[in-house]
Amino acid sequence: MGGSRVSELLSAFALVCRGMVMAMGNLKLVQSGERTNAAGKPVSNRILLSIPDSEYLSIRPHLEFLTLPHHRTLHEPSQRLEFVYFPNGGLLSLVVATESGRTVEVGVVGYEGIVGTPSAVGLSRSPLREVVQIAGDAFRIRASALQSTLRSTPQLQMLLNRYAVLQGLQVAQTAACNRLHKTEQRLARWLLMVQDRMDSGLLRITHDFLAMMLGTDRPSVSLAAGILQRKQIIEYTRGTVKILNRKKLESRACECYIVIQQFHGVLGLK
Repeated sequence: MGGSRVSELLSAFALVCRGMVMAMGNLKLVQSGERTNAAGKPVSNRILLSIPDSEYLSIRPHLEFLTLPHHRTLHEPSQRLEFVYFPNGGLLSLVVATESGRTVEVGVVGYEGIVGTPSAVGLSRSPLREVVQIAGDAFRIRASALQSTLRSTPQLQMLLNRYAVLQGLQVAQTAACNRLHKTEQRLARWLLMVQDRMDSGLLRITHDFLAMMLGTDRPSVSLAAGILQRKQIIEYTRGTVKILNRKKLESRACECYIVIQQFHGVLGLK
């Protein structure tokens, strides 16, 4: 794909995102922790905090709190989608797995969104594996219960429909990034996206897992991380990456970070 064609696609994506930002600009966010599920667990998920009180009361009885340990798989492509997850903390990856066993990440979800998006629009299958990348917690709801609730919650329906589109755009942009950009640029973009969703400059992640997520090999990730470390942009120790200079990291990332950031900025990310 030529550079001019890529630029055209990026511009088109940016226009779509700006339109969505304008359409959703009147949403008011309840403060984190002001809402709880029926068991009293506080809510930090941005979608659950954005809907009106009346709609939240409709979905509240169905929200089950659960912890999400590192590397737990929530869904395999061969399975039916039984649950939708609203992350409260931590980070989840949307992963494509090939028959050969190779994998590549095509999307990340934090407290701004949901996992199991196809269920929100009436579908029961997804080709993506859903994996807990960084441990946290979430609220889950059975897909059948969500579908029943959506009949009387138009604001939630609108949010989930739009999030499904935004997530699809993120997947498309990430796929293009994985194909067209250098490992160092992709690593910088990935680290920025993770920090946006974790509110922390300290990320517990290994080179092996990074390689799997970026669809490359460990030596390539080590080389890219080494370049960023020598420039004092990150600090890497065993199993931990610390972001030292965010502005410099942004300058090393490809344009995909800005485009994806526009996708999700409307839902409360930095």
